[in-house]
Amino acid sequence: MASTYTPLGIEKQATGENAGTWGTKTNTNLEIVEQAIGGTASQAVSDSGDTTLSVSDGSTGASLAHRVIEFTGTLTASRNVTIPLDVQQLYLLKNGTSGSQNVVFKYVSGTGTSATVANGKTILAYAKADDDTNPNIVSVEFGGDVVDDTSPQLGGDLDVNGNDIVSTSNADIDIIPNGTGDVVLAADTVKVGDSGAAATLTSNGAGALTVTTGGAADLILNTNSGTNAGTVTLTDAANGDITIAPNGTGRTKVTNASPGTSSTQVVTTDGKGIVFSMVFGY
Repeated sequence: MASTYTPLGIEKQATGENAGTWGTKTNTNLEIVEQAIGGTASQAVSDSGDTTLSVSDGSTGASLAHRVIEFTGTLTASRNVTIPLDVQQLYLLKNGTSGSQNVVFKYVSGTGTSATVANGKTILAYAKADDDTNPNIVSVEFGGDVVDDTSPQLGGDLDVNGNDIVSTSNADIDIIPNGTGDVVLAADTVKVGDSGAAATLTSNGAGALTVTTGGAADLILNTNSGTNAGTVTLTDAANGDITIAPNGTGRTKVTNASPGTSSTQVVTTDGKGIVFSMVFGY
């Protein structure tokens, strides 16, 4: 009676067979088992059609018989990688191809479910061999390498853990909400600038820049976090005042170059809101 083989190529020796080579064949079987438990293989994926995985009975090295398979190659479209109908195995599959295309892991025929491995992603796939004609593959996706993912999405809040979000080569960092969405900075204090340099708040384009409060509250402008600083207060109310309050003995000045001169016009008050002098430079 001749040997038979499992779907992963393990040789099932018949009684009394392989005298003198039984030990070697057993060692090969154990190596195949080891591959299936924790082995890693790299599998090139064809860009011209399906890539069919198979085993060579009684031999090691087949990608199909490894626990972890990383797909490689350059793809111009989504491609299939197929396995025989009788394979029952748990796989860890990574799509390491270039070209931003999916790899579909499926049985060679039938209408059973398949597993799609998105570019740069890793999935856990179980080939169930639960039907002779239409077996199914079930899967769950793990996070892939962000650098390979052209549209990464968060499954929860992003915790920077004390680090910064930075760019390279003087590139901007754009935060672009969808449609009419807003950028919400949910903090009591928002700081602009890079420590030592002056900061500028400007509109992104030719549109007007509006600074306003989100509710019934005053808008207050000051310097140095309000320490030893004057304030400009836009009061929130119908007919609300605009209050310009200098610090200490400071004055409120309105300056503008006079026509035909480089001199300065100054409007000052006596602290009670009454203009008492205007100085014109001619």
